[in-house]
Amino acid sequence: MNIAIIGTGYVGLVTGVCFADFGHNVVCVDKDEQMISMLLDRKVPIYEPGLEDLMARNVAEGRLEFTTDISQAMNGAHAVFIAVGTPARHGDGFADLSYVYAAAEEIAQHIKEFTIVVTKSTVPVGTGDEVQAILAKHCDRAHFEVVSNPEFLREGAAIADFKEPDRVVIGTDHVQATDVMNEIYRPISLNGKPILFTSRRTSELIKYAANSFLATKIAFINEISDLCEVVNADVSEVARGIGLDSRIGSRFLQAGPGYGGSCFPKDTLALLRTAEINDVDLSIVGSVVASNDQRKINMADKVVKAMGGNVSGKRIAVLGLAFKQNTDDMRDSPALTIIPILQKAGAKIIAFDPEAMEEAKHLMSDIEYANDVYDCVEGAAAAVVITEWDVFRGLDMARIKSLLSEPNLVDLRNIYSAKSMAQLGYNYVGVGRK
Repeated sequence: MNIAIIGTGYVGLVTGVCFADFGHNVVCVDKDEQMISMLLDRKVPIYEPGLEDLMARNVAEGRLEFTTDISQAMNGAHAVFIAVGTPARHGDGFADLSYVYAAAEEIAQHIKEFTIVVTKSTVPVGTGDEVQAILAKHCDRAHFEVVSNPEFLREGAAIADFKEPDRVVIGTDHVQATDVMNEIYRPISLNGKPILFTSRRTSELIKYAANSFLATKIAFINEISDLCEVVNADVSEVARGIGLDSRIGSRFLQAGPGYGGSCFPKDTLALLRTAEINDVDLSIVGSVVASNDQRKINMADKVVKAMGGNVSGKRIAVLGLAFKQNTDDMRDSPALTIIPILQKAGAKIIAFDPEAMEEAKHLMSDIEYANDVYDCVEGAAAAVVITEWDVFRGLDMARIKSLLSEPNLVDLRNIYSAKSMAQLGYNYVGVGRK
């Protein structure tokens, strides 16, 4: 199949590369000339394990191209995927659909024969209807069909998620569109993965409902961790105990400093805004958003308390800045809330993250950046783990303690054994552990 991808951000690039690896002919288009120039040089502008090598291979084998020319990208395309950003809109948190609508306007100018237009971007219910209306203003309704196909990619595991998904959701009841989408995703169906066809609006809602439910699990276990600390229980064991229940499952039950990233924060807000517009009360989702916001503030307070209630003039080593491991994405990272609170309390921050430090420099000020973990902790009065990078799990913790000016270790991801750290002489503080 011939596929055009509009947008070469995280979703668009992963989608295009993986479709090409399935054997399809893919052209990715973007207005950003610098972005396209980088991709033509086979350089990936984001950190995603395995993506750069996979991209280079498919470019070399002639299945993957990059261009700023949408007419070139759409020439002969059986399907055009809209994969542009839908960030939270300032003011009300609703999804900013301006990029989606602009893409639809451009696509409409280049439809020459029947074309499937697929919204891959995360969009609120009814967006497909608006895209259809935009296209219909410029070309014959018989020449296109709009389909919803939400993405379910985890940053840091996107390639595996795309190729071995739990499910593929496709919103259309159009016969020809169904045939085209089945052919595009045939490599996945051959592997026995379910492809769920629904109405377009149902498909759009599935994405928001899924992310809001996962965010709810995170907020729930974080609140349970607070109770664990008071009643002298261990949240890790609680999570395991309830996660073994097949009705609940163990994923997204790791207590921590709160969720962040490109999906959960904006998708929960967008779902709340959609409900508000339709006069529906989503009190559970609203509570999740409020709980997560407060969670990040509480984690900063936890650090201050672990250091005796006063961090003024003290040097604090922050380990991890990205919202989670295996990505350089700092959107809504807990670090963006925790660090400024500590700075306002008078702390001096030195930080290390394997991938996110360049991005952090654009988002926070008055931070010193270290070359590695040991350089980061030297002379610090506390080490604070914010991101669960695997590299932090294998550190020489005896050496870390010897480099700290005070043996304070605040582990906001519970990656260390409380017993082992106590034996090494740390003042160890975890999450949901007494």
